[in-house]
Amino acid sequence: MLYFQAMHRRPFLQKLSLISTGLITLPFATYGQVSLPKATRLKFITASDGHWGQGNTDFAGSHQQLIDAINREKGVDFVVFNGDLIHDTPSFLPEVKAVYEQLQVPNFATRGNHDRVDADTFLRIMGHPTNHSFVVKDSYGVVLLDSSNVAGDYLCADLNYLKGMLTSYEKLDQVYVFIHISQQDWTRNGVPCQEFMDLIASYPNVKATFHGHDHDLDGLMVYKKKPFLWAGHFGGSWGNPFPSYRVCEVGEEGRAMTYLKRVNDGLLLNSHPL
Repeated sequence: MLYFQAMHRRPFLQKLSLISTGLITLPFATYGQVSLPKATRLKFITASDGHWGQGNTDFAGSHQQLIDAINREKGVDFVVFNGDLIHDTPSFLPEVKAVYEQLQVPNFATRGNHDRVDADTFLRIMGHPTNHSFVVKDSYGVVLLDSSNVAGDYLCADLNYLKGMLTSYEKLDQVYVFIHISQQDWTRNGVPCQEFMDLIASYPNVKATFHGHDHDLDGLMVYKKKPFLWAGHFGGSWGNPFPSYRVCEVGEEGRAMTYLKRVNDGLLLNSHPL
């Protein structure tokens, strides 16, 4: 596996690596080059940074393209919108939730720094708390974590909540964590939360952590053999020129693969075994 360091980034800590289609020019992969599980037991999709309501952007069009793309996918168990659902204005949240309801599968969300609604409002509109967890098919734990507040501050996760859920999920086959803001300052927009990183690393069944927030990152970073992944963005006014979303598939044998797809035509942009 090749590792590349982005330009204009802070120096990475030791034992960290970065792979991203936005860093260098490489031939795009094709489906034939991705070793997917022979029999998929779990399939989920994550997309971030739709920024519904941001001025001078086609936020309605970008959302509809994503909804249509996800609805064309087969066998999806759930979708996570990983933060920055809206662009600052609280009244936008019911609007974007109505758009999400066009999906044919359950959807969940994390709160990002532009989702400037209080926790009670988030619960009422989105249907679950800003910190939320659930089990899928009796074998897979999903943990959604808050990383901001009404003021839009960049925050560390609630470690007590995270530790409690990871401990309760210790006997599950795999656990997947979603949090909008990177909990390490290895990107321009992350926050230094070393306890979070070490807590994730201490649970063997945590398979991967997924972030949003950094519109120009769509690849993989590794800390103590744990993968941390980004999905670029599908809305907003900056970042990669190709709106994208990330798919993860887990086979019967437990092998997992994640891959990034371009929204408008489904082109495969990168893939990583987990």
